[in-house]
Amino acid sequence: MFLKPSFRLAPDTTHFNFMRGRFLGLLVSAVLSTASVALFFYPGLNLGIDFSGGIVMQVRTPGPANFTQIRAALTADHIPEQGVQRFGDDSDVLIRLNTQPTEAATQQAVAAVKAALEKAVPGTRIMRTDAVGASVSAELFRNGLLALGISLLMILAYIWFRFEWQFAVGAVVTLVLDITKAIGFLALTRIEFDLVMVAAILTVLGYSTNDKVVVYDRVRENLRKYKTMPLRELIDLSINETLNRTLGTSMTVFLASLPLAIFGGQSISGFATIMLFGIVVGTSSSIFIAAPILLFLGEQRLRRDTAAPVPKETPAADR
Repeated sequence: MFLKPSFRLAPDTTHFNFMRGRFLGLLVSAVLSTASVALFFYPGLNLGIDFSGGIVMQVRTPGPANFTQIRAALTADHIPEQGVQRFGDDSDVLIRLNTQPTEAATQQAVAAVKAALEKAVPGTRIMRTDAVGASVSAELFRNGLLALGISLLMILAYIWFRFEWQFAVGAVVTLVLDITKAIGFLALTRIEFDLVMVAAILTVLGYSTNDKVVVYDRVRENLRKYKTMPLRELIDLSINETLNRTLGTSMTVFLASLPLAIFGGQSISGFATIMLFGIVVGTSSSIFIAAPILLFLGEQRLRRDTAAPVPKETPAADR
């Protein structure tokens, strides 16, 4: 009985010299992260209702929505809207209004929109209405940032406990760079940043951490196995040994998320899109960011035992 050989994305005999491009990898990452920070301040994130506050109404028109007609109807009734956009099908429309000071004012604004739409586009139905106050949205935004910060601290503590401090610093610095790139991607694509996006970033953090732990664990094993091998060669060897697993896991998660990004609809496509971006960034950063940082931090510390002189054997005459 013969077993069919399994498909491997990277042959076991790969010997790529990844550390040769360590300076280029760090430079590209620094440029992208700096640009992402600039995008965070301008034009900024497209905050969803969870963080910006306001009223969101999902309406469905009898036929394909005429956005010009809907905006004209709201303007004619002096209803200040923040945005009118497509949501899913051609007949689904999302209308955003400013935050209202009281619950009664919120109900009046919703009733005014409903009356204006019924007059301009008869047969329009209100599918759902969500309202978040300014104080609640500010608290949600603060709690979302707090969740990201606590996650990074817990990851730092876990890796520091499991490995040496050089591994922990390399992993957390790389994860911070991954987060900044994800924030820049959100600002560039104008995907709404809400609690779902916070969950997506936390999921990306977990995936990226797991990928880095796999590489770091092999580095630690090889440090014990090859005590005289230069650290640069040892890191290259470790990455090559885990490359097939890294690519296989990344490809599996990527292919699982791709249909959700394409066919998942407005509610889930943003989450899946950030997952796709995070998979690519997290996988590449494990090789071209986390590993070079470990090389720079551990060059003289992780291999200190190899620098010590080997004691000479005592001659037979002196025994």
